[in-house]
Amino acid sequence: MNEEALLARAFEERERIFQRYERGRENLAGQIDPWEDPEFEDYHKTDRYGFIHDERLPQKTAPQKINVEVEREKKWVKMLGSWDSPTTREKLHRRIYKGIPNSLRIKIWCKLLNVNAAKSATPGKYQEMLKLAKQWSTDVRQIDSDVNRQFREHQFYRERYSEKQCSLFNVLCAYSMYNSEVGYCQGMSGLAGVLLMYMDEEDAFWALAILLSDKKYAMHGLYVEGFPKLTRFLEHHDKILTKFMPKLKHHFDKFGLDAILYSLKWFFVCFVERVPFSLCLRVWDIYLLDGERVITAMAYTILKLHKKAIIKLNDMDLIVNYIQVKLHKDFGYEDDIVIYNLERSMEELKRAKLDYPGPPPSTELPQRPLGVFVEPDKKSKIGQRAENFSETEKQARATVILREEEIVVPSNKLKYMSKLTQKDTNSTRYEFLQCDFINVLKITIQFEIAKTFKIIQNKYKNKVGHLEFLV
Repeated sequence: MNEEALLARAFEERERIFQRYERGRENLAGQIDPWEDPEFEDYHKTDRYGFIHDERLPQKTAPQKINVEVEREKKWVKMLGSWDSPTTREKLHRRIYKGIPNSLRIKIWCKLLNVNAAKSATPGKYQEMLKLAKQWSTDVRQIDSDVNRQFREHQFYRERYSEKQCSLFNVLCAYSMYNSEVGYCQGMSGLAGVLLMYMDEEDAFWALAILLSDKKYAMHGLYVEGFPKLTRFLEHHDKILTKFMPKLKHHFDKFGLDAILYSLKWFFVCFVERVPFSLCLRVWDIYLLDGERVITAMAYTILKLHKKAIIKLNDMDLIVNYIQVKLHKDFGYEDDIVIYNLERSMEELKRAKLDYPGPPPSTELPQRPLGVFVEPDKKSKIGQRAENFSETEKQARATVILREEEIVVPSNKLKYMSKLTQKDTNSTRYEFLQCDFINVLKITIQFEIAKTFKIIQNKYKNKVGHLEFLV
C-alpha cells in the first residue's frame, strides 16, 4: 500500500473506534464479541468499592466501624465548609492519615489536587483536546485495547463500552493530545481508571494532568520516553534497602531479583493492583496530600512488614508472586496498622535523609507547552515504528544493562529467554521494552517476565505484552 492508502486506513480505523465509544453499549447490541465481556455474577459478590469477587464476601463491616466512619464524615463535611482556614490546615494531615470517608473522596481529592482551578483556568480545553484526538490521535488503537483490560473485576468497567469505559477512553485520548511528549503510555489507564471511580470525565482529565505535570507528583517522568523517573526511583529504592534491610537486599541479589521486577506498579500507578484496594485508596489519600515521598516510604513499608516471610522464599518466582499477587489478595495487616507503619517509615527515612530522591531534573518535566496541538509525523499517523531507537531510549537501555550487570544470571535462564512472546504495538517505547530487551540476553528481567507471563494470561484470559503484565 502506498502512503496515502495507509493514512486513509489509519484514519478509518480511528474513526471506527471512536464511533463505537460514542454509540455506547446500548446501541451496540449484537456487535460486541463474547470474549470482550468477563463472566461475573453481580449477586452477593460486589464489595463497597465496586469490585466483583469470585467468592462470597465476608460479613458486613462491624457496627462500631460504621459509627466511626459516620462521625468522621461529619467532621470532614465541616472541614470542607472552611477548607482554606488555618484550622483546617492544622487538622488536615492528621485526618487524612486516619482515612478519608469514601463518600467524600470525590470532593476531597478534587480539593487536594485543586482541580477546579486548573479547569477554570482554561475552560473548554478538555473538549478541544477530545475533538483533536478524534482527528489526530495516533494512540487510539492502544488505548482502545487497554480500556477493556483495565479493572475488569469492577462493575464500572467490566462491560464493554459501558459508560465508564467510554469515559476512560475519552480521558486517555484527550490527554494524548494535551501532552504531546507523553501521548499515551500503558499504566496511565490505571491512574485514570481510579480517578473516574470518584470523578466525572472532565475532572478526571484535569486530575490526571495535574498528577503528571505538577512538581509535587511529577509523574510525567514515569511515562515520558526513556522512563527517567522510574530509573531514579529504582536507584533510590535500592539505597533504602541497602541501608535499612541489607539481608533482604542480599536475598534478592542471591536470586537475581532486580527491584524492577516487583515494583513497577508501585511507582507507575501508586500501588494499584498490588495491595488491596481499600489500602490502595488510603495510600492515594496520603499521596495526594504529601506527594512523592509517600511512594518511596510505602515501598519500604511493604518490604519491612513482610521481610520475614519473603526471606523464607528461596525462588525468584515465589518472591515475585508473593509481592505482586499474594499481597494484593491478602496484605496480612489491617489498613490502619499499615498506615501507622507508613507514617513511621516516612519519619525514619526523613531522619536518614532518604525520604526524597530529590527534585525532578528538567528531563522529567514537560518541555513543550501543554494543551498545544502538535501534528503527528507521517510514520506515527500510519502506525509505523521508528527504525532506530532515540538517544533517550539508548540511554535507558544502557541504564538497565548496568543495573543487571550486578546480578549473576545462571546460564539455564538465558536459554529460556529466546521463547519470549512479543506483542505488536504502535509505540516505540513498547518496542524498546519488549523487543530490544530480547536482544540483550544478559538482562534478567526478560527471563522473569517470560516465566511469569502465564500468571497474567490466566488472570485476564487473553494475550498481553510484557509491559502490560508489570504495568
